Amino acid sequence: MKKVVSNQELYNYMQEAINLLCDNVKITMGPKGNNVIIDHSAFSPFITNDGVTIAENIASENEVVNTILELAKEAAINTNEKVGDGTTTTLVLLQSIFNTGLKLVKEGINPIILKKELDNTLNEIVEQIQKISRTPSKEEIKLVASVSSNDNEIGQIVSEAYLQVLDKSAITIKEYDQDKCMIRYLKGYRFSSLLASPYFLNGLESKEFFNSYMMLYNGYLSNLEIVSEVINRVNKLKKDLIIIANDYDDLFIQNILEYNLENNEKVILLKTPEFGIRQIQILQDLSAISNSNIINNQIITMNDINTVEKVTINNNEVIINFKFNDQVKKLLINLNEDLKNTITEKDFIQKRLTMLEKGSVEILVGAKTITERREKKMRFDDALCAVSVAYEGILPGMGVILSKISSVLTSSNNGAIILKEALLKPLEQILINAGLDYNTIFSKIKLNDYQILYNVKKDKFEDIVTSEVIDPTLVVINSLTSAVSIAGMLLTTKGLVINEYQNNINQVTDFNEV
Repeated sequence: MKKVVSNQELYNYMQEAINLLCDNVKITMGPKGNNVIIDHSAFSPFITNDGVTIAENIASENEVVNTILELAKEAAINTNEKVGDGTTTTLVLLQSIFNTGLKLVKEGINPIILKKELDNTLNEIVEQIQKISRTPSKEEIKLVASVSSNDNEIGQIVSEAYLQVLDKSAITIKEYDQDKCMIRYLKGYRFSSLLASPYFLNGLESKEFFNSYMMLYNGYLSNLEIVSEVINRVNKLKKDLIIIANDYDDLFIQNILEYNLENNEKVILLKTPEFGIRQIQILQDLSAISNSNIINNQIITMNDINTVEKVTINNNEVIINFKFNDQVKKLLINLNEDLKNTITEKDFIQKRLTMLEKGSVEILVGAKTITERREKKMRFDDALCAVSVAYEGILPGMGVILSKISSVLTSSNNGAIILKEALLKPLEQILINAGLDYNTIFSKIKLNDYQILYNVKKDKFEDIVTSEVIDPTLVVINSLTSAVSIAGMLLTTKGLVINEYQNNINQVTDFNEV
C-alpha cells in the first residue's frame, strides 16, 4: 500500500523530523555539551557525544517522519564523510535554516527562488570564511585535536601521530585491552593479509621472514612448471620465497603446501590486495621495494626476483621492511607527479607515498571499561579527522567568526535573512549548553567588534587572535554547505509517496496468526 502526503501536512511532518533530529544532537555541542545514551541491539548501551553516531541512531515510529529523517541525516553523514567532523554544527544550522525558511514559504514566498537566494548567499559566506582562514602552526594542530575530542591527552597523541606522517590514511586507531592509550610508529609497506591458505601460518599468530625472495605475478597462477625452477634454486640457497599473485588454482596451492611439508616451509603464497588498477599499482610498489620484475605468463627465472629485508605476515596484514633504493626514489617522484595531476584516487596515491617514505602509525585506545573505551575511540576518530582537514586551514573561534560574517553580509534578500539568523546559532548553542547567558556574552562580543570571544572551557573572554579556540576551515564550510543543501531540498518539496510499512507488518502478523 502507498501513502501520499503533501502540502501543509508534509511540512508539519518535515518540521517534526528536523526538530527530533536536531534537538537531540545539538545538546552535545561545545566543550560543555552533554552526552546521550544509545541502546544498540548488537552490543550493550553506550554513552557518546559524537554527533553523527547519535544522528544515525535516531528514528521515529511514524513512517513519514522516518523517511524525512533519513534525508535530514544525509546532511550530518555527508559532512562527516567529507571532513570527519562538524556534524553537530551542520544540524544546528540546518534546523535554523529550515524552520525560518518554512515560515517564509508558508507566508507565500516561492521556495525555488528562496533556494537560489540561499545558494547565492552561501557563496558570499564561503568567500568571507576563506579570507579569514589561515595556515595553522604545530601547536594549533594540537589545539584542534584537543578541541575536537574535548581532551588534551587525545589532542597530544593525535597531533603527534599526524605530524609524523601528515597523512590520515597512514594512521590506524584501534581499541586496546589496557587502561592507557599507546602510540606506535611502524616502518614498512603495509597491506591487508590475503593468505592463499591459513595453513601457511600453521596456527601461529604471525611469521617473520628475513632476506627472503619475492616473486610478483600479475595474474592467476595455476601452472607449477613456470615457478618450479625458481623454487628449486631458492631452496638450494636455503632461503624462503614469498609469491604474490592475483589468485591461485586450488591444486597449485595444495602442491605448494605439500612441498612445504617436505622442505620445512620454504614458499608462502599471498594474494594481491585491492582490485583492478589498484592491484597493478601495489605490484609496482612491491617491484620497486624488492627490485623484482612483475611477471605475466612466462617462465620465471632468478633474474626476475630479488630479496627484501624483512616480511612480517599475520592474519590481518603484511608488513614489508625494505632498503631505500633508486627504484623507490623514482617511484616517489612519479607518485608526487600523479598526486598533482590526478583528480581521483588522491587518497590512495597519498597512502602509498606515505608508506614508502614515512611508514605508518598505530594508536591503541585503552580505558578501564569497554563502554569508556568505545566512547574514547570515537573521540580519537573525531580528533584525527579534524586535524587532517585543519592542516589545510583554520579559523579562530568559529562561533564568533560566523556571527561577525552575519553582521557584514551585503545581500538583503530572503535567503540572506535566513542565513544571517542561522549564522548566530552555533555560538548561541555552545553558550546555552554551557549554562551561560547568550545575550549578555554576545552583546559584549559585538561591542568589541567581534575581536574577542568567550572561551567556554576556561570561563573567560579572550582576544580572538591569541585564543586557543580554533576550528578547521573545511569543517565550517562543509557544515554550511550540507545544511543549506538539505534545507533547500526539503523546502522545495511538496509531496511524498511512501510504502505504509506498518500496514504491511500487520498483514504479516495476521497471516501468522491464521
